[in-house]
Amino acid sequence: MNRYIALLGFIVVVLGGGLLIGYLTLPGEWYAGLAKPFFNPPNWIFGPVWSVLYLLIAIAGWRVWLRDPHGVAMRIWIAQLVLNFLWSPTFFGLQQMGLGLLVILALLVAIVGFMATAAKVDRLAGWLFAPYAAWVAFATLLNASLWWLN
Repeated sequence: MNRYIALLGFIVVVLGGGLLIGYLTLPGEWYAGLAKPFFNPPNWIFGPVWSVLYLLIAIAGWRVWLRDPHGVAMRIWIAQLVLNFLWSPTFFGLQQMGLGLLVILALLVAIVGFMATAAKVDRLAGWLFAPYAAWVAFATLLNASLWWLN
């Protein structure tokens, strides 16, 4: 039973934290006024995508935590979450696209690092990050394009 309470804790921290940060740093007028690349998705897509990704991130972290709570993979998982939670306040809150690009590049490196190290502890946990890696790679391209265009 304690395993599932821990899973709930991971979900609350990751999904709850992500949704709270997203709510506190809504794009607003500044973002609406930016020149956007042709591949910029509609705003409504971000909430559902991130909700699913946050669930996958929480489950992956929980699975690694069950097997090796103080290992390298867990430390990288924590680092990627910090970087993830830092990006939105940097990009939208501070309106710093260049600094946001540096944060998201570091996030992408941390995601790939987690995938590689988690695979040694729990193969599924590593694969649960695959959609996250794909989305953040796309978001990195989007961030770079917005920085370039504006």
